[in-house]
Amino acid sequence: MTSRLADKTVLITGAAGSLGSSIAEAIRAEGGVPICTGHKREGIDHALDVTSEDNWRSVIAEIERIHGELDGLVNAAGITVLANVEGTDFATWRRIMAVNLDGAFLGCKYAMPLLRKSGGSIVNIASVYAKVGNANLTAYAASKGGLLQLTKSVALSGASWKPPVRCNALCPAFLDGAMMENATETTPYPTLVRQALKREIPLGRFGQTNEVAKLAVYLLSDDAAFVTGSEFTIDGGLTAR
Repeated sequence: MTSRLADKTVLITGAAGSLGSSIAEAIRAEGGVPICTGHKREGIDHALDVTSEDNWRSVIAEIERIHGELDGLVNAAGITVLANVEGTDFATWRRIMAVNLDGAFLGCKYAMPLLRKSGGSIVNIASVYAKVGNANLTAYAASKGGLLQLTKSVALSGASWKPPVRCNALCPAFLDGAMMENATETTPYPTLVRQALKREIPLGRFGQTNEVAKLAVYLLSDDAAFVTGSEFTIDGGLTAR
């Protein structure tokens, strides 16, 4: 066991998901204290609907009461639907924007006062499709593209404070886990869809959540003290083409 995050408290949204739970596990392994939020279930410390301002205010107030401050925030909550622009109904578009982009904005906004107390780090989970388009991920790609610009704006704001609050984004390609399963199961041929997606990746496999979690730990740690406003692509070579 190492201790790059010794005694650091980190709030994680979407912590019940495969990536969020992997990040929480990595934080704990590095000596940190993950504060897991999401739909109320075993392993979740605080129930949180990331689209609700009232929920955010309540959870942040409770964290301040218990911990006094916050050292990190990981905006990992996210949803997706496989559909092109014609096949995406407006309600689905709005829901994806609300969770993936509005939720991250609210997290940055309401966690910031605690993060500013001693300086902190925000890690936004974007996507490789924030950087390249995908005809069948219209709403998801748009939401993650917006998240990259939110990341840069928050980073520039946080850099002006003493101590600073850093903000960076991770851009993974397809990961093994629940989101991949849920998205492909909505198609008539989920196995064929997964095979087609895998063929797009030069390394020939999907990413693993622990691979993304390790990079998140680095960005949350003091090792990344000079890193802010950056986007880190973890895509098995997909965007190298």
